[in-house]
Amino acid sequence: MNYDHYQGLKITRENRILTITLDRPEAKNAVNPQIHDEFAQIFYDIDRDSETDVVVITGANNAFSAGGDIEWLLEIHGDPVATSEAIANDRKIQNSLLDLEKPIIAKVRGPAIGVGCSIALFCDFIYATPDAKFADPHVSVGLVAGDGGAVIWPQLIGYVRAKRYLLTGDFIDGKTAEQYGLITEAVNDEDLDETVQAMAERLAGGAQLAIKWTKSSINAGLKQIANTIIDRAAAFENITMMTEDHRIAVESFKNREKPVFKHR
Repeated sequence: MNYDHYQGLKITRENRILTITLDRPEAKNAVNPQIHDEFAQIFYDIDRDSETDVVVITGANNAFSAGGDIEWLLEIHGDPVATSEAIANDRKIQNSLLDLEKPIIAKVRGPAIGVGCSIALFCDFIYATPDAKFADPHVSVGLVAGDGGAVIWPQLIGYVRAKRYLLTGDFIDGKTAEQYGLITEAVNDEDLDETVQAMAERLAGGAQLAIKWTKSSINAGLKQIANTIIDRAAAFENITMMTEDHRIAVESFKNREKPVFKHR
């Protein structure tokens, strides 16, 4: 499989382990239209890649992803065609992550925010430094958590804790995320690469059919739950992308001001 056409995502291979690196370090790997489009396709390509057994996802320059690009959100605000296209890609990302039978490991340093957080949490293993920051702050910018947060947070940490973070947009650090069961393990920065590599090699050296079909069996229940949520959350997010509150929130974030919402 040739991945040369990917630009926002840097694709490298070591033996049968494929690494996807969000490669926009000047913006803390914020997801722009190019990266969003590429994530909507990459897992379908990996599914057809006979040379890959394990996938690692990480970010360049000690940041996983700062979430959706603010300039992009401002650009598409109020445009029903552009917003619906973005929402459609969110659904493709979520579904393709759940459908891929090959195990996926997230290696998280720094922020994993918004859509970046959802991508990390949909992985099968999530390793992060203790000071990594996880958050789904959709509500903070006047949006519904439609790109995966409403699906995955309650399944990992329960509804009470999920509501605590999804309805406020507050951050949770890597150490606390491990304690709550949001991630697999918090690992000191100097040990993170080695820990992820060891697990990737272990999985790559295992019985591939057994590993893939066990993952598929586990994900069957999650997919059933996800399918009842994704369309509703996506539709609501698309509606909120048209609201004045969303525009106010994004402009306030850009200008480093506190938003004053008008509830419309």
